[in-house]
Amino acid sequence: MTPQIARALGSPSVAELVAQQAVANPGGIAVSAGHEVLSYAELDRRANRLANYLCSVGVGRDTAVGLYLERSPAMVVAALAILKAGGAYIPLDPSQPIARLTFMLQDSEARVVVSTTALAERLPVGPWQVVAVDRDAEKIAAQSDGQPAVTVKPEDLAYIIYTSGSTGQPKGVELVHSGLSNLVAWHLRAFQVTSTDRASALASLGFDASVWELWPYLASGASVHIPEERVRSDAKALRDWMMSQGLTVSFAATAMAESLMQLEWPKTTALRFLLTGADTLKKYPSSSLPFVLVNNYGPTEGTVVSTSGVVAADSSTNQAPSIGRPIDGVEIYILDDHKQPVAEGASGELYIGGAGLARGYRNRPDLTAERFIQNPFNAERNARLYRTGDLARRLPDGQIAFLGRVDEQVKIRGYRVEPSEIATVLGQHSAVRTSVVIAREDARAEKELVAYLVLAPGATLNAGELRDHLRKRLPDYMVPGEFVSIESVPVTANGKLDRGALPSSSGNRHSEAYVGPRTAVEEELVKILAPLLKLERVGVNDNFFLLGGHSLLGTQLIARISETFGVDLTLLKLFDHPTVAEMSVEIEDLILAQVEGSESKLAGEHHRSVV
Repeated sequence: MTPQIARALGSPSVAELVAQQAVANPGGIAVSAGHEVLSYAELDRRANRLANYLCSVGVGRDTAVGLYLERSPAMVVAALAILKAGGAYIPLDPSQPIARLTFMLQDSEARVVVSTTALAERLPVGPWQVVAVDRDAEKIAAQSDGQPAVTVKPEDLAYIIYTSGSTGQPKGVELVHSGLSNLVAWHLRAFQVTSTDRASALASLGFDASVWELWPYLASGASVHIPEERVRSDAKALRDWMMSQGLTVSFAATAMAESLMQLEWPKTTALRFLLTGADTLKKYPSSSLPFVLVNNYGPTEGTVVSTSGVVAADSSTNQAPSIGRPIDGVEIYILDDHKQPVAEGASGELYIGGAGLARGYRNRPDLTAERFIQNPFNAERNARLYRTGDLARRLPDGQIAFLGRVDEQVKIRGYRVEPSEIATVLGQHSAVRTSVVIAREDARAEKELVAYLVLAPGATLNAGELRDHLRKRLPDYMVPGEFVSIESVPVTANGKLDRGALPSSSGNRHSEAYVGPRTAVEEELVKILAPLLKLERVGVNDNFFLLGGHSLLGTQLIARISETFGVDLTLLKLFDHPTVAEMSVEIEDLILAQVEGSESKLAGEHHRSVV
């Protein structure tokens, strides 16, 4: 059955498909994270109880519900419960600034937030009700474990994802059940997913790939496996984990997929497909890899994936891999400035139509009307096209080549970033008169944001202070790695930014005076940091983040610290203590606490033995 026919007959929602799996395969593993494992029967029962509780506090069809939990089986239960109650979940990544999360809740008009007591305490008081799955556990457990009496319609909201906005605030994309069902139906057909498959959930909660990593597999009876945080950003550790879990299908964002492709993989690996996307793929796989690489493209507004294609191994072409062909139920048009189709091989703007389109932007009818237009090539009354802002051309074999952007939007670590949003937030700092933000490649050949600042009269450039200002308002991936002071913003004769006239970044991110390591802990730390950041040396007063570090590299740093010192430094501690000297103090305190704890335990055992 094609997705089009399934929709015409009224295909079940993903929540209904999961419920069917709970009946057909109750003991099968649905979600696994370390030692925590949920069967399909338990997943469905727990989700039903929470869904019934959510219904009792006012959640119904199209109700916006914040999902503020760490990546875990509990998060999957909560997301499924929100769908069962008819609500639309809003992924709230705990790593993002509270100010940004608060804006999302206010802008979405969320009525309820599902969280834990500890996480919810970080949020300000608002018009939303907090349902804490730990604090309210007894009330939730008292609910019926039967399916809620809610029937969602294809046009109802399933989830709302916030992406970077050019106005200085993120914008909420409203995705509907028909688009999600289309994605699931295509995925199950294209990759022949069955209940024997084992898939990974690697994406951060605010990244729409997380939607793709859950629902096709849970709808088919396959199992979803969630790794520890330290595994997600280390290619070797991720490969080893994937093999230990016997994964058969996995998604990895472009940069990570390219790293995984460079590693040795045993011929006996169970992995059938490595799916990738979110940025421009530049490398082709080797024919020695025991799995198939599939490149995917799709903006959030198109329900995760709009085009997909297998990447040929050992290609001799010097062109980047294509983004494939439209998936089932999706239409792709490449149009000129007059919205007319361009000739084969010619460049044009990519427009998306068909089953995957979002309803629009939350509380932004102006932007919705601008980006979602009537489809002139489809006679259906309500047929629409989404204007992506991406340039593309159609290849002779029908595949599509991605060529870049028509505007300033960039991709940083797979996330969409509007540089103007960063400039707007920078402009709120008293030291900044105006600024521009661009993306350049750093020493690791990764795209990095650089901010060029025209300072207010009498102000001096303080990169650490500006970074802290941004980190309180923007997610980590939107904080520039370098800040450069300029006299004025260079413009062309047409009044546009003259990128070529911007000075080269200095590349020197070190503190003004180099200070070498003074203790054994500092000595080991600089040995870890220098190769990680691809620097010749690191001083004890250097700031990890101003040296080019970010949360993904921070996770790798934490893993190295754990291996070297036997202690677990948290990412939050790293944000608060980013210099080598400060990290060293934190590590020494953790080591001391371990020693004291061991001595206390031994003393207690000795006391009991004497008594």
